[in-house]
Amino acid sequence: MTMHPPAATPPTVPPPHRLQVKLFAGLAAAANTRLLDLPWGGGTAAELKAEVAMAVPAAEALVASSGVAVGNRYVAADAIILPEADVALIPPVSGG
Repeated sequence: MTMHPPAATPPTVPPPHRLQVKLFAGLAAAANTRLLDLPWGGGTAAELKAEVAMAVPAAEALVASSGVAVGNRYVAADAIILPEADVALIPPVSGG
């Protein structure tokens, strides 16, 4: 009788973090939702905008000109966005 070593258990990969991004005005219309749920392990505001643009190709130009807000403040392109952040993408607003 030949003994075989026990089968190796594959390493478990944690599920990716999710980030819910609030969308406003034309962004919400293009995405057909006010809340976009994305896989997100963290990154910069610029990287987040790139992810949103890939998720909603019809809004790519509008995403590029939109501001990223974390909490109640706009952040710079190099600001780090954590997975648990309260994030919104806000397109330019014109008024009259």
